[in-house]
Amino acid sequence: MKISHVDVHRIDVPAASPPFRWRDGLSGSAPAGDGAVLRIGTDEGAEGVALFARPGAFTTLQYLVEHVFREELVGADPFQREWLWHRVWELDRIHELPLPTLGLIDTALWDLAGRYHGEPVWRLLGGFRDAIPAYASTSTFSSIAEFLDVADQCLALGYVGIKLHAWGDARRDAELCLALRDHVGPSVPLMYDGSAGFDLPDAIRLGRALSEADYLWYEEPMREFSISAYQKLAEAVDIPLLVAETSDGAHMNSADFIRAGAATFGVRAGTTLRGGITGAMRTAHLADAYRLRAEVHGSDIPNHHLCMAISNTTYYESLVTATNVVRERHVDDQGLVHAPTGPGIALPLDFGYGMELQPFVEQPR
Repeated sequence: MKISHVDVHRIDVPAASPPFRWRDGLSGSAPAGDGAVLRIGTDEGAEGVALFARPGAFTTLQYLVEHVFREELVGADPFQREWLWHRVWELDRIHELPLPTLGLIDTALWDLAGRYHGEPVWRLLGGFRDAIPAYASTSTFSSIAEFLDVADQCLALGYVGIKLHAWGDARRDAELCLALRDHVGPSVPLMYDGSAGFDLPDAIRLGRALSEADYLWYEEPMREFSISAYQKLAEAVDIPLLVAETSDGAHMNSADFIRAGAATFGVRAGTTLRGGITGAMRTAHLADAYRLRAEVHGSDIPNHHLCMAISNTTYYESLVTATNVVRERHVDDQGLVHAPTGPGIALPLDFGYGMELQPFVEQPR
């Protein structure tokens, strides 16, 4: 079997309704735009797809397929995923590919393999569980009162824990984190994500408040360019650190965070920023060797599969972006996400697809 065609399909990505925002200094939810689906097919009819839904995705991916990827892929064996993963990183050396594009080919090839074998990808990866608890991962709201109300709604809907994305002000965020712990009591798992809003002194200040409030992990308080800064942070605070989400290099970069003693809770894994399924699994196995967690990042369907396959992940991350909380459709009323059952990975229902892509779209439960 050989890869015979590599195509890009344009899709409409709607704007979030209602729109939401992140911490001060960052832009909020993206406007409506052109997304893309990468489609890889073979001379024997087997096909796989991967979704790229970020702003400008169609133009970016169309260029990469026409000028970089197609020449590399056509004629290759689609089951040689390790070799093709290696080739993408070789191409990155010259082309400096956008981080979210590094895993698209790999994800599409895993989808192809699952469809060819008639199995969901999490089972091809070995399979560890068939359900996992979900925590509510907030966007940024206007006041402590709004955050507390959202937390109440999330817990009532079945979510087992809450992760905060707050304002990026160390004093104000510390006040929120302490207030939330007082509000929900000692038994609810709480996490905090700084969205890279701080320097080292403010990260230490906030980290000490999180330790006092017994938060489970402290995520990305600083940009992840300086591993030395994270090493200093780990030495200064008791709250465990979850690191290596946005830094390039997949498992290679994660290894340096671990070696420096900066990954005191664990590292992030996920298809979008860790180089697809293959990069995420390498990251998870690396972390497991050090008895650390590899927490899956993001709410998309490829990460559903990773959550079911990675033994050292704890929760599924479910984004909550409105003060009127609606539970994500993949999360049940007990706060559980169940393993996908269809072959391959599946495209989400959220976007409008043409008839050509309908066979790849998830089936409603």
